[in-house]
Amino acid sequence: MTAPGTPETIRRTQTRKLRVLLSALAERNPFYQPRILAANLDPATCTTADFVTAFPFTTRDEWTRDQLDHPPYGTNFTFSAESYTRLCRTSGTAGRAMNWLDTPESWSAMLDQWDRVYIAAGVEAGTGIFFAFSFGPFLGFWTAFEAASRRGCLCVPGGGLSTPARLDLLVETASTVLCCTPTYAARLAETARLEGRERDLSSVEKIIVAGESGGSVPAVRSRLSDAWGGARIYDHHGMTEVGPVSYPCPHTEDRLHVMEESYLAEVVASAGAEAAAEGEAGELVLTTLDRMGSPLLRYRTGDRVVSQRHAPCDCGAFDLSLEGGIRGRDDDMVTVRGVNVFPSAVDSVVQRSDPVEEYETVRRTVNGMDELIVRIEFNEGTGDAEAERARLAEAFERALGLRVGIEIVDAGSLPRYQFKAQRWKVARPE
Repeated sequence: MTAPGTPETIRRTQTRKLRVLLSALAERNPFYQPRILAANLDPATCTTADFVTAFPFTTRDEWTRDQLDHPPYGTNFTFSAESYTRLCRTSGTAGRAMNWLDTPESWSAMLDQWDRVYIAAGVEAGTGIFFAFSFGPFLGFWTAFEAASRRGCLCVPGGGLSTPARLDLLVETASTVLCCTPTYAARLAETARLEGRERDLSSVEKIIVAGESGGSVPAVRSRLSDAWGGARIYDHHGMTEVGPVSYPCPHTEDRLHVMEESYLAEVVASAGAEAAAEGEAGELVLTTLDRMGSPLLRYRTGDRVVSQRHAPCDCGAFDLSLEGGIRGRDDDMVTVRGVNVFPSAVDSVVQRSDPVEEYETVRRTVNGMDELIVRIEFNEGTGDAEAERARLAEAFERALGLRVGIEIVDAGSLPRYQFKAQRWKVARPE
């Protein structure tokens, strides 16, 4: 893979790929054909500006309904059935888990996109990479593994193993790169500490994380790095229905770059269709330019971002910057007494507290009023737990402008996660 292009190269590539994509879909994709005709777009002459102006958004509800109405895969296919060789499923964290099919060509393009992540993280051929994944049906597992293999790395699968067994295999292979979620990286480090095996973490120099927003949250990144003996944390993000979208900025740790030669990216106001101003939070909208077999056009991802254009970034890239990575998801936000609260904001406060081992957030209604409760599991070496509770309560009020209840629970009582953490609960009204 080559380095990111210039603004002119990016625009030319986007226009060329968009025209090819629209031409194919207008001819033979049952899902998008009527939408292209209704937008009165000429694929041969359409510009990106024409497309953004005339073509409607695609929402998750639309393609979910299409799959439910036309099981098991829906109608968003550009080629005949025998052209598709890969099936993945969405995680279901934003609704019902759904199927997604890909052709060999689309799959190869996504491996190219993952290669950009490895390039940004400085991962060379011959590097040992430990994949602490379950290797379920989620796309990110398989594209990450296969892209690393194609790059010439030693790929070590950790599926089907307990956490201690994964640590054993990590030590045995002396892998220098770890791929997993931020939550599971913390779980591996916790297990090593509890078993007196901190030295077993010493071979890991880089941790590539995804699946959660924590990799671009400074407090989370700092805590993970400390737990792993100074390992560098690299974030990126993607979605099963879209593919690998961003790569970590090698120069600025809390910045992601969108692969704009593969995606036409927009950031719109979360509540409407207008473009969000640079530096203001909005929703990321993507058009998949390389996934012709099962594309998404102007897809409202639900990912909340703050975008910025650099000319160029300090790392040399002209690709769109997402400052602070993925800030959260619009469908994850809760409003408590008029205050909008995202999970990443809670995570940032909690992770700054060294004694915290694990936590869980509960939204409950008491006498018709919403309350936010954070259940905290302190590590066994915590001295004055009550003082820590008071400090956390003050930190939450300062960060959120909201009083948050802090409940201390017994060590080991909260669940641990191997994939995406599910730390937000809703209690029955009291």
